[in-house]
Amino acid sequence: MVFLIVICHEMGHASMALFFRWRIKRIELLPFGGVVELDEHGNRPLKEELLVILAGPLQHVWLTGLAFLLYELELITSHNFELFMYHNIIILVFNLLPIWPLDGGKLLFLLYSMKFSFAKAHRLTILSSCSVLLILATVAFIIEPYQLNMWVIFMFLVFSLYTEWKQCSYVYIRFLLERYYGKQRNILKLKPLIVKEADSIIDVLSMFCRGYKHPIVIEENNKKRFELDENELLHAYFSEKQTSGSIRDLIHDY
Repeated sequence: MVFLIVICHEMGHASMALFFRWRIKRIELLPFGGVVELDEHGNRPLKEELLVILAGPLQHVWLTGLAFLLYELELITSHNFELFMYHNIIILVFNLLPIWPLDGGKLLFLLYSMKFSFAKAHRLTILSSCSVLLILATVAFIIEPYQLNMWVIFMFLVFSLYTEWKQCSYVYIRFLLERYYGKQRNILKLKPLIVKEADSIIDVLSMFCRGYKHPIVIEENNKKRFELDENELLHAYFSEKQTSGSIRDLIHDY
């Protein structure tokens, strides 16, 4: 039962990702769940990502309807129906917990991305996930301290969060590389970034947000002095290797 529920859940994510022509690296099935690993790095439209995330939990709706129909037709016993519904609800609720890399954690990342830069939203998602996991672990220790399966899942989530934190810089660089090579699709909104000449290139790049293209407006004494396209910063950082350069260096190039 658990395997059937998990495979349907993950196929929901994968089917929606294929519908939007996302790149799927692999689908992993674990003893207590599954993961669809995508070769996308934060530059797809937020609406697409929202639908890809929700496509998994939505599978539990038709699974509930199917189980109810089979029960009404007396094709399954009441015991099997209740057992299936129990697993179905538990897996749904578990996946909606606001903990990375669960669906709830990915929804939290999208929510933070609507207000903060990619880098900040990513860090906040991990920190918020750690806080929620700590609270749940404390409650679980008080209520069910000897539930081995639950602690295995907790350890998996701890390991996932630790790995994600260690890879923060890598994830952020991949996000910028996707923008540099022009793979951001359907970005129609502009969000100017107001900076100073003395600001470093890497600090300005850390302000980049998902779903926006950024004109870089250089101001001095509250007056606009110059404007750069975001691609000029990306080119300077990745092609010209100005990893420690400042905005002033780019202006003087002109």
